[in-house]
Amino acid sequence: MSVKVFETQEVQDLLKAATNMDGSDGNARLKQLVHRLLGDLFKAIDDLDITPDEIWAGINYLNKLGQHGEAALLAAGLGLEKYLDIRMDAADKAAGIDGGTPRTIEGPLYVAGAPVRDGVSRIDLDADTDAGPLLIHGVVGGPDGKPIAGAVVECWHANSKGFYSHFDPTGAQSDFNLRGAVRTGADGRYEFRTLMPVGYGCPPHGATQQLLNELARHGDRPAHVHFFVTSEGHRKLTTQFNIEGDPLIWDDFAYATREELIPPVTEQAGGTALGLKADAYKDIEFNFTLTTLVEGKDNQLVNRLRASATA
Repeated sequence: MSVKVFETQEVQDLLKAATNMDGSDGNARLKQLVHRLLGDLFKAIDDLDITPDEIWAGINYLNKLGQHGEAALLAAGLGLEKYLDIRMDAADKAAGIDGGTPRTIEGPLYVAGAPVRDGVSRIDLDADTDAGPLLIHGVVGGPDGKPIAGAVVECWHANSKGFYSHFDPTGAQSDFNLRGAVRTGADGRYEFRTLMPVGYGCPPHGATQQLLNELARHGDRPAHVHFFVTSEGHRKLTTQFNIEGDPLIWDDFAYATREELIPPVTEQAGGTALGLKADAYKDIEFNFTLTTLVEGKDNQLVNRLRASATA
């Protein structure tokens, strides 16, 4: 059909009725958002001549996406989460805020409730014969370069199979395996004793990979480690670093890679004395720089549904 009906009064009245734009009750902001997004969809149907078959295929896909619980995964894969970071970066630049550790996407696999330990946390709760020992450590500092005491660094990453505890389809991992939190002392230092992660791919038969296949895109990520860093008087930092040398660093389906977030990996000895599973281990030093509140508020806080558990 090569018809155009979006601009007709009938369609414009339908949009207003569907969103109750002229009504005095309801959530005014939600009305505004739904009216705009629904209008954009209606116009796209006109402009692209989207057929009823294509519309219902899309609705069926959304049902499948919800059944698989992959909406947040798809948001990362289609660049939506990265786009939000780009906007926050631009807002920081406009406000003259710089010098902090770069943000990058949170991803969908955080679990709240990891035990918080002082200074050091060993988080390799489960044996993993395919993963070598890894020490992650550094200092949390402020924009003045001074260490921050009492900052909480949360860390989570995948095992050697590319699975995260609490989301592992094999059921093999203990709760909070490869997840932990450390509170810094006066020196601002944190340390995680863990195992080397690998990258992961979207579930091969899931809704996200189904769409990526149609776009001729892969759904794989390089090996990486996630962090939240919080401290009173500073903005919450959401970031992750990639493991140096991973071939997918610049081909991450979730667009999370940033040049400043690829720290060097060094070979060290003495792991046995640290309680690691071997004397030779990989070492990553990664320092965090937090930024101060904006007019007394943390404008980096993002409210989203997150899993939680009790350790």
